[in-house]
Amino acid sequence: MTTQARTHLVTGAGSGIGELLARRLHERGDHLVLLARTPARAEELAAAYPGADVLAADLADPASLESLALPERLDSVVHAAGVVELGPVAELSTAAWQETLAVNLVAPAVLTRLALPALRAARGTVVLVNSGAGLHAHADWSAYAASKHGLRGLADSLRAEEGGAGVRVTSVFPGRTATRMQEEVHRQEGKTYDAAAWIQPATVVDLVLHVLDLPEDAVVPEVVVRPR
Repeated sequence: MTTQARTHLVTGAGSGIGELLARRLHERGDHLVLLARTPARAEELAAAYPGADVLAADLADPASLESLALPERLDSVVHAAGVVELGPVAELSTAAWQETLAVNLVAPAVLTRLALPALRAARGTVVLVNSGAGLHAHADWSAYAASKHGLRGLADSLRAEEGGAGVRVTSVFPGRTATRMQEEVHRQEGKTYDAAAWIQPATVVDLVLHVLDLPEDAVVPEVVVRPR
């Protein structure tokens, strides 16, 4: 693990995998750039992570990202934010499709584009926290799975385009993980939620940190982790 403080842009730092990753990076002395949906939420994150730069932007409105003032160097961008709404294709609303694709796919693409000059300057790493749904689609998961399949395509294209500039790109595909999102999924499925039955967020965060701390002689294109 490197001992030099680095700068990481993390989305989804308010809960789940993103929150734990931000905490771990902050605890080891790295500098954080965090996104918050509202100015009020930005104040909360700034209080939770002293010294962090917290920017307000709504991922559901990717155009709002265009005005962000990003650092000149970024050692990583970690896309950990996401939303999920289950339902059959016959019933999912236009709004559900639009929000899911905006937050899970379009916003990561836009934010990555904006961060590329800083990533190139630092020969940084892009980590896209995907999902098992990005590998296999099941009934009632169409919008979420489509967004995550698209996210994998984004990662693959980005890796091919930016490898020559020294930018590394990794997709992480966790199975069901014990987060608030998983609790919400169980609610939508009408199932009882037992956090102990699923991957713990710390397990996924350990994998992400391994990717971020990888020596410069290698890249991990994809990591798949499933519950036992």
